[in-house]
Amino acid sequence: MGILSSAKPKGKCSHGGAADLTSSEVPRGGISKDERRSDNVALHTAAVTMATTATLRLLDDIRGAAGDNNYLRFMGIARSAVVAFVIDTTGSMRDDILEAKRVVNEIIDSKKGTQDEPSQYILVPFNDPKFGPLIRTTNPDVMKTEIAKLKADGGGDLPEMCLSGLQLALTGAPASSHIYVFTDAVAKDIGLRDTILALIRSTKSTVSFFMTGDGAGARRRRRGVESRAATFETYKDLALASGGQAIGVTKENLPQATDVIIDSSTSALVTVLQRARNPGKAETFSFLLDESLNNITIYITGKSLTFTLKNPAGVTQKQNEVNGELGTVQTVGNLFRVRLASNKQTGLWEISMNSNQPYTLKVTGQSTIAFIYDFVETFDGPHPGYALISGRPQAGMPAMLLVSVLGRKGPASVKVANVALVTVSGSEVVSGALEDMGNGEILVTVTNVPAGEFVVLLNGTDVVSSTVFQRQSTTQMSVSKVTIKAVVDRSMEPGKTFTLPFTVMTDATGGSYTISGRNDRDFKMNVPGSIDVTTGGNATGELTITVPANTPSGTDVTLTIEAVAPGASDSNYAVLRLSVVTKVTDFTPPQCEVVSVSSVDCPADPAACSSAFWQLSANMTDGVNGTGIASLTHRQGVGNLTHTDLKQMVVAAAFNASCCSLTVELVALDKAMNVGTCLYTTKVTDVTPPQCEVVSVSSVDCPADPAACNSAFWQLSANLTDGVNGTGIASLTHRQGVGSLTHTDLKQMVVAAAFNASCCSLTVELVAVDKAMNVGTCLYTTKVTDVTPPQCEVVSVSVVDCPADPAACSSAFWQLSANLTDGVNGTGIASLTHLQGVGSLTHTDLKQMVVAAAFNASCCSLTVELEAVDKAMNVGTCRFSIVRNAGPPSIALSLPLLVCLLVSAFFTTSLRDLLI
Repeated sequence: MGILSSAKPKGKCSHGGAADLTSSEVPRGGISKDERRSDNVALHTAAVTMATTATLRLLDDIRGAAGDNNYLRFMGIARSAVVAFVIDTTGSMRDDILEAKRVVNEIIDSKKGTQDEPSQYILVPFNDPKFGPLIRTTNPDVMKTEIAKLKADGGGDLPEMCLSGLQLALTGAPASSHIYVFTDAVAKDIGLRDTILALIRSTKSTVSFFMTGDGAGARRRRRGVESRAATFETYKDLALASGGQAIGVTKENLPQATDVIIDSSTSALVTVLQRARNPGKAETFSFLLDESLNNITIYITGKSLTFTLKNPAGVTQKQNEVNGELGTVQTVGNLFRVRLASNKQTGLWEISMNSNQPYTLKVTGQSTIAFIYDFVETFDGPHPGYALISGRPQAGMPAMLLVSVLGRKGPASVKVANVALVTVSGSEVVSGALEDMGNGEILVTVTNVPAGEFVVLLNGTDVVSSTVFQRQSTTQMSVSKVTIKAVVDRSMEPGKTFTLPFTVMTDATGGSYTISGRNDRDFKMNVPGSIDVTTGGNATGELTITVPANTPSGTDVTLTIEAVAPGASDSNYAVLRLSVVTKVTDFTPPQCEVVSVSSVDCPADPAACSSAFWQLSANMTDGVNGTGIASLTHRQGVGNLTHTDLKQMVVAAAFNASCCSLTVELVALDKAMNVGTCLYTTKVTDVTPPQCEVVSVSSVDCPADPAACNSAFWQLSANLTDGVNGTGIASLTHRQGVGSLTHTDLKQMVVAAAFNASCCSLTVELVAVDKAMNVGTCLYTTKVTDVTPPQCEVVSVSVVDCPADPAACSSAFWQLSANLTDGVNGTGIASLTHLQGVGSLTHTDLKQMVVAAAFNASCCSLTVELEAVDKAMNVGTCRFSIVRNAGPPSIALSLPLLVCLLVSAFFTTSLRDLLI
C-alpha cells in the first residue's frame, strides 16, 4: 500500500521507501522490499523472506484451487494450445456434425498420451435463437461424450447465431487457442463482428471456418432461396484477421478439408509466412526454412489460381502435380494443401502465385524456435516498467513491442537479427530498433508504423544448427488515432451494480464518438450511446453492469468496450476481464486430520508393490463459521479418492492406493477459495542399503612400470549382504574399474563377489542395489610399488667466469655434469629432458642404474632445470644457476662522464636482468 494513493485500508502496512505516501498513517511505516535502505537494513532481509514465503504460499493455493492443468496454463507451461469447436446444430448440418465428431475422435485417439495431445477441449453449439452452453474439459472421454450428443435440429430463417457461439469460445478459451467453426449459414448476429475482431486481437487465437454449401444452407436451397457467395465474406474477414483459414467446401468433400484441424492440433506449431491479396495478382513470395522445422505445410485458399513452388536448389513443383519432388498437393473446395517432403532443403524458398481473384497464403511447421509478443507502453512510478496495451496502438506515435523468443536450447540458442511490421495485403516492411532486455526478451521500437493491417515478422539465427530462420505472427493488427482506456481495480459482487469509468482520447478531429459495450455473460449493461471528445483531447464516461444475484462466486466476465469516431472513420476497443466474487468473510482454509492408515508397512520389494495396498482415512472440515468445502481432490498419489457429502460439517475422505504409490496430498477448497492440504507418505520397510566387506586382495603390489601393467593381475574378494530384514540384493555391478566381476547367486543371504583386473586398472567400485532401491557401494584401490621420484646429484660445473657485459655472453660457455638414478627398487628412468635453459643436453643410456648427464650452454643462458620421469610416472628435477663475473677493474672518470656511464649501466643492467 502507499505507492498510488495516500489512503490505505485499516490494518494494512505501508509500502516503505521514499515513494511511500502512507507512512505516517496508522499503522505507521513500512519496510520497502525493493531496496536495502539505511532505515530498514535491520529488517529488510526478514521482510523479503516473509514476502517470498507468502508469495509461494499464494501460488500454491492458486494451484490447489485451479488444479494442476489450469495452473500450468496460468504459468504458461501448458502442453499445447486448446482445441475448440463451434458447431452449427441446425437442421441442414447433419453431415457436418458427423464429420466434426469423426475429427474430434481422431484427434483424441491419435494424440492421447503424446506431447501433441491438446491440453483442453472446448465445445460450443449454436442454433437459432439459442447458442451455447460452453463445454470445457481436460478429459478427452468427456469431450467424446459431449460431441456425441449433438444432433441437427431446428433453425428456420436464413442466418444463425454463429458469432454469439464464437464469442463464447473466444472468451472461454485461453489465449492462442485454435477455434474451428462449422456452419452452412451466414451470421444472424452480424452486430458482433467488431466485438469478435477485438477478441481475436486480444487473445491472439486462430479461427478457421468450414463453410459448406453456399451460405444459404441445404434447407434454404430447397425453398428456392437464391444463394450468393458473398454471404460468407464476414467469415473470411475474421479468418484472415486471426491467421486462420476460411474453407468453402461441399458437404460431400468436407472430410478431405478437415485435415487442417489435424495439422494444427499439435504442439509447437509456428507460422513462417502468411500473406493475402485482394484483389489477387501475380506475385512471388519468399520464405526461409530452417533446420528445426518439421511437418511443413503450405495452405492456399482462392479460386482460379495457379502457383509454382521452388526450393533453394531450383527444383519446382506446380499446383497440378499431386505427387512431386517437393511434396504432395491436395485440393478440396477453395483450399490447396501442400505437404512438403520430410527431406526438405533448408534455405530460401519461393512460391509464385498467379490469380486475379482474392487469395491467401500460409506456411506453417513444427519447431521449438518461436516467439510471442505484446504491444506495450511505458509507465513510471516506484515500480516503472511496461504495461500491455489492450486495444490497437496509437497512430502517429512509435510503437513498442515486448518480444519473448524461445530457442531449441533456451533463449541463448537463438540470435535475433530483425523484428519488423509487415503489411499482410501489401509489401511494406518496417524494421524496428532492438533492445535486449535479457532472458530472451527484446524491446522493439518501430518509429513509423505501416498503415493498414500488419503482422510481426522475426528473423534470426539458430545457434544450434547455424541456419537462419524466420517466424511470423498470425493475428493482424493496425493503429488508431482513437484510444479508449479503462482500469479494473476491484471485483464485482452478485446482486450489485458495478460502475466502470473509462476515458476516450483522440488525435483526430473531435465530435460525437459512438460508444458500445458487450459482455459475454449477457449481464444487463447501461452504456452511454455517445460521448463528445474535442479535437486532440479526451473525455470520460462510465458504464454500469448489473450482476444477477444468483451468479456464482468466481464467475469471469469478458467486457468489450468500443469507441467509434464520427462517420465511422476510425475506432478502437478495450477488452477487460472482470471477476464476480462474493464478499469474503471466510479467510480460514479447511482443516485436515488423518484418522487412520491401514497397512502402514508396504513391502520393500518394488516388484511386489502392485499386490499390496494401503488406505488413508481423513476428516476434512471448514469449521463452524466457514463457507463449507466446495471440492476435494488429490494432486499427488495414484489411487482412488472417495468422500462423504461435501455439504456435511465433517467430510470423511478415504484414499486407496497400491504400494507402488506411497504419497498422497489431499486438497480441499472451500467456497471462499481458501485451500487446505493434507500430505501423507506411507512407510517402506527396508530403508537400509546393502553392506560390503572386503575379504581379501591378492597381488596387492602391482609393478610400478606402466609398460608391465598388462602382464600383472590382482583380485578383490568381497562379501555383500542386505541384512536379515532387508529385501535382498537385486543387482550387483561395478561402475569403476576395467575388469571382470563374478558373484554367487543374488538370492543368497551373503553374496560373494570377485573382481579380477590387470594392474593397468587399479580401482574398482562395486554397486549393490536391493529390491527397495537402496544403494550400497564398495570402493577399493590396489597399491603400486614405485612411488619414489628419481634423484639428481650435481657432480661438477666447469666454467670460465661469465662476463658481466651481456654483449659478450655468447663468446663464453659453461657445462653442468650431473648423475640421476631411480634407486635400487625403482622402475628406472624413462625420460630425461631440460625444462629451463637454452643449451645442449646429453646423457648416457637410460637403462643404466646411474645416468650421467651433461648440459652445455653459453653465458647468455645461466640457469638449467633437468627433469627425469621414471616408468611409474614419478618426476624428479634438478635446478642450477651460474653466477656472472663481478665486472671489470675500476678506472678514474670525470664527474659528468661518470654520471652518464652510471645511468647507462643502470638501464643496461636492468634490461639484462629482465631478459635473464
